[in-house]
Order: sequence, then structure tokens, then C-alpha cells
Amino acid sequence: MSGIGLLNEKPLHASLKAWCAQPGDRFEVAVDGFVIDIARDGLLLEIQTGSFASIKSKLTTLVRSHQVRLIYPIACEKWIVKLAKADGSGGVTRRKSPKRGREEDLFWEMVSFPRLLANRNFSIAVLMIREEEVRRYEGKRQWRRRGWVTEERRLVEVVDQRLFEEPADWLAFLPEGLESFTASELAEAIAVRKELAQKIAYCLRKADVIQLVGKQGRANLYRVARA
Repeated sequence: MSGIGLLNEKPLHASLKAWCAQPGDRFEVAVDGFVIDIARDGLLLEIQTGSFASIKSKLTTLVRSHQVRLIYPIACEKWIVKLAKADGSGGVTRRKSPKRGREEDLFWEMVSFPRLLANRNFSIAVLMIREEEVRRYEGKRQWRRRGWVTEERRLVEVVDQRLFEEPADWLAFLPEGLESFTASELAEAIAVRKELAQKIAYCLRKADVIQLVGKQGRANLYRVARA
């Protein structure tokens, strides 16, 4: 294994790489001027635990001549671990977060490069995971979070995985029987915030999975694109 990029590798990223690994894989491989996490028999796997904006150039370049799969984890369950403060007070605490991620959360990030959803060289594997988020106390410098900052994320377990390879796979995010819809109607049908439903509609439209067919009042009206 090459040592490129390993010095700054975070625990969650390293654990997911180990989870994804198969015999014969090559790690931290230089490809077309970029370092890719895993190279496997004509397939490049890139694990991303943060913002998609930071890898937009990398992915849009690599898909021109390579099969690329993005591995993205979403925490369906999370435990918050707070370390003891510098003066030793508080001790280590662990509590379960009430927030539960779902597959649709992918679209908060997918708006960075929605057209890749229609690219035959691009696929995404969404991993639903249980994780720990470790926080340390920084005091007044992080007043918005009452002094706490995220130190690292740790993988507890991969609960499920789902692979999206073809444009038609993305229809899974639309409920059956919803022939035409606005973002508000989509939000209600799949029980997500309207802002997220708008991002889903935006991405699926850019990928030609759905099309804009007009207006319903002031709202855009969509329907599934015809083959």
C-alpha cells in the first residue's frame, strides 16, 4: 500500500476503506493526477465522508476515461462521545443522538455534481452506518456548539448498503403512483423537508430522470422523464 495521503486519514475513512477492501485491491493509487482510495479491476473507488464540493474536479475528470464509484456513508444511528475537558472535569460521556440519517440525505451533497448521476462511468454506493462522533472541548472559540468541536468520527457498524449505477435506479427516491409532482408534494410523499425535496428534484432533473413540465401555481411541476 502506498503511503500517499495516509498521514491525514481520519478513522471513519480508514475503517470504511478496510470494510470495502477485497483481495487484489490497490490502495492510494495515483490516477490521472489524482490519488484514488481503491483501484480494482478497472473500477476506481473513492470514499467521501465530507463535502462533495471538494471532490467535484476529481470525479468529473476521472469519469471521462474510468469507471468511478463513490462510497458515501450516512449515519442512521449516531452516538456522541464527549472527551474529558483539559482540566479533567466532566469525564468521558456517551449518548445516543436523536438524529437518524436516511438515504435521501445524499442529495444535500449531490447538488455539487448532479449531472454525474446520468454518466455511465459513475455510480454511488450509499452505506447506512452506525457511528460515534467524538467531540473535544474548545471553550469560547466554539461558542455556537457550547464550546465543543468534532475531533473525529468512528465506524461502529455498516448496517446496509445500496448501489446506484443506472439513471433508472434513482427512481427509487420517487414514490410509486406520483405521476406529476411539485417539490412540496414530493416532500410530503416521502416525509422529508421541502428544502431537501427541492434538492432531490434539482438533481434528478439535471440527470434527466425527471423533467419540468410546467407550473402548478408558482411551483415547478415535474414528472418522470420518458425513455
